Amino acid sequence: MYVCHIKIVTMKQTNTILAIILLVVLAGCGENKQSTDDLITVDVSKSYPKKELILQDFMDVEYIPLETNEEFVCGNYVRAVGHNHVIMTNRDNDGNIYIFDRSGKALKKINRKGQGGEEYNILSRVVLDENNNEMFVNDMYAKKILVYDLEGNFKRKLSTSEDFLFFDMYDFDQEHLICHDSFNDNNSLAFHTGQSFMLISKQDGSITKEIQIPYEEKKSIVIRTPKDEKTGMYSVFMPSSVFPIVPYFDDYVLDEISADTIYKYSSDHTMKPLIARTPSVCSMAPERFLLLSLLTDRYYFMEIIEKKRLFPFSNIVYDKLEKALFSYEVYNSDYTNEEEAFLKSVPLNREIPSCQYLEAYKLVEDYEEGRLKGRLKEIAAKLDPEDNPVIMLIKHKK
Repeated sequence: MYVCHIKIVTMKQTNTILAIILLVVLAGCGENKQSTDDLITVDVSKSYPKKELILQDFMDVEYIPLETNEEFVCGNYVRAVGHNHVIMTNRDNDGNIYIFDRSGKALKKINRKGQGGEEYNILSRVVLDENNNEMFVNDMYAKKILVYDLEGNFKRKLSTSEDFLFFDMYDFDQEHLICHDSFNDNNSLAFHTGQSFMLISKQDGSITKEIQIPYEEKKSIVIRTPKDEKTGMYSVFMPSSVFPIVPYFDDYVLDEISADTIYKYSSDHTMKPLIARTPSVCSMAPERFLLLSLLTDRYYFMEIIEKKRLFPFSNIVYDKLEKALFSYEVYNSDYTNEEEAFLKSVPLNREIPSCQYLEAYKLVEDYEEGRLKGRLKEIAAKLDPEDNPVIMLIKHKK
């Protein structure tokens, strides 16, 4: 759960409000042709029978032990993974970006933290574009995305609008990033500027397309405490597993929490309903939101979160073969005991939808106590407790 303190935000100008009205009208027009083939329905008010699964039965798993040396002592934040590179950072916002190859060999440490035009202050997201040997570093609050090559050389800056707050961001195609506007989701309707999903240019950050997802009423998953009259501050609470954009093979799945339907958005810009929820989010008080965790060719792993303090939740999975919903537990077969696999990490890309980091000291303990098998056991046998983490990639089966 995230907690932050925010000063009161000023109202938008009148002309911006007029633009909001226009965008909302367009959102209801449904410009994309939509098909309902394979649409499933999830009742978020129900409980479901339990299903136990083995991760390796439906996903491939790859372990990457990251090299450790005096310069490369990195944290456990996996930012991006490509065919040839792994990008890591620390969680303390020190500005370090660590680049490894896919075997875990340390390649380059980059730090461009600062206040200059070619520097970032807060590193909120990194998108890797190996085809162009580039990475996009999102400094969300500074309203800019900085583009560097993989040696850390500055290439260009993408300026983003003051009206938007891009946090979730992915490589869509050769020319575009697909982004989600967190400002729209986390503020009241009075501050809403239209659609939350859009494509932006990789060259200058301009918005090339707003993706229209219809909904009846704008909702927020955020819980705010009352404003302190002396300081003008208030606390904000939200769950950590909110992923509005989820890569799904060649497509992206878009979860607009204000809508009753989750859509799949394709590279040809067509949109198809994928999951419908019931009851309607507008009919529930407090609301229950349907969030995405991991999508495979057979299973849709999801989470139902209630908008209450501490955000009570339940994990559910839809089995496309059985055409049924279950609660679930997923175990990693590389452990001799029942070690649960965590499926609610930040989605990486279309080929690697999820990952975990495994702390070296814990793997050493598990190895010494005989709890490991296979490739993971081989890796742990060579680890020192002070080593960098081992990255566990959860990949679609080929």
